[in-house]
Amino acid sequence: MPPYADAIATFWKDRFAGRPKAAARPPIQHLLGNASLPFDIARTRKSRLDLARSIRGDGRHVLLIPGLMAGEQRMEPLRDVLNAAGFDAHGWGLGRNLGPRIDSLEQIDRQVDAIRRSSGGQVTLVGWSLGGLFAREYAKFAAHKVGGVVTMGTPFSGDPRANHAWRLYQFVSGHSVDCPPFTCRREEKPPVPTVALWSPRDGVILPECAKGRKGERDRAIKVDCTHMGLAASPEGILAVGRALEAMRAN
Repeated sequence: MPPYADAIATFWKDRFAGRPKAAARPPIQHLLGNASLPFDIARTRKSRLDLARSIRGDGRHVLLIPGLMAGEQRMEPLRDVLNAAGFDAHGWGLGRNLGPRIDSLEQIDRQVDAIRRSSGGQVTLVGWSLGGLFAREYAKFAAHKVGGVVTMGTPFSGDPRANHAWRLYQFVSGHSVDCPPFTCRREEKPPVPTVALWSPRDGVILPECAKGRKGERDRAIKVDCTHMGLAASPEGILAVGRALEAMRAN
């Protein structure tokens, strides 16, 4: 066998690893509904000031973590409105999210520390899709630095294959959904206030997996938008505002 054959086999092994029993996934018509993203962004830009006036910001530092294959630009509509509303929202500073790496939590920790240097206070994490898993695991890693976690369409509960994204995740990250490169207890609630945003027409993530069960999060808020719209549509952005307000009330 050529010396490089084992390396090639290992490279593809986790990327195309499957499972005998197929998990339930959202209906295809809801998945196709995510094509409305450009219209969601346009609606948000048009109503930016009204959205900002509808959200009561309190100066809290908020770190936005994008989903799989997304980068800073993808979170800009949300960041723009939150800042206009009176929060101090920050990008995660790590470019495009290509899945978890061994040092992912340490990299987020450096960004959190950089934010905290200006205020000394805690940072609230808002994570979209896979970014929400990063946020939940970081909150377990450094709970004393985190004021709370808001997840948006994040599959933290149930079967990790109950979505239309797990094969893409494995291909991009090189890891099986069952074996991330750092300890990940998806269903374990972080020791900070947590709010889960979920949509019955998500289309990418099975709604039950993003909603979670009692004990896996403190509160769940239903949102009428697509998976892509959670971080870009007026409905998704207002839901983030409500989640931040609910966290303040706690």
